[in-house]
Amino acid sequence: MGGRHNIELALPGASIGAVAGAMAGGLTLFAGQPIGLATLSALALAVPLALFGGLYGMLLGHGIFRPGTFGPVGLYWMAAFPVSRLAQESLAGVGLSDGVLPFLAYQAMVSLGFAIGFVWLHERIMPHWLVRRAAVNPRAEELLGQYVRFAQMVSARKGARR
Repeated sequence: MGGRHNIELALPGASIGAVAGAMAGGLTLFAGQPIGLATLSALALAVPLALFGGLYGMLLGHGIFRPGTFGPVGLYWMAAFPVSRLAQESLAGVGLSDGVLPFLAYQAMVSLGFAIGFVWLHERIMPHWLVRRAAVNPRAEELLGQYVRFAQMVSARKGARR
């Protein structure tokens, strides 16, 4: 049962990562590359981003990350995004002509933008998913409680400013 519960926590993040990676294929097509290269590019990025996105959901469920925080998640994606892009470029690209270290440094800078988008989407999708799974998944129920407490804290802070 624990494995299924973890997979359920991973699904929103994995979905976001997969969609983000698939969008890279569309951008590759838009740039005029052949459909085969666009498909390979999409898969080569979608798979690692989905894996890292799913891992984020499981780490969130185990208390490694907390709802409403960005710093640790930004650092997480500062490592995970460049690794994902390196996998993509190794399979489908030519972006390593300047060397691996400059490529990884640039991807680490870009990763913060990805992290902002990922967290924004995840914070909107995950609570709705947790409401659906809380009755049968104790980890989802516990994480939903964390989201509710965070929302109450934010609401109380807004009320105190008025």
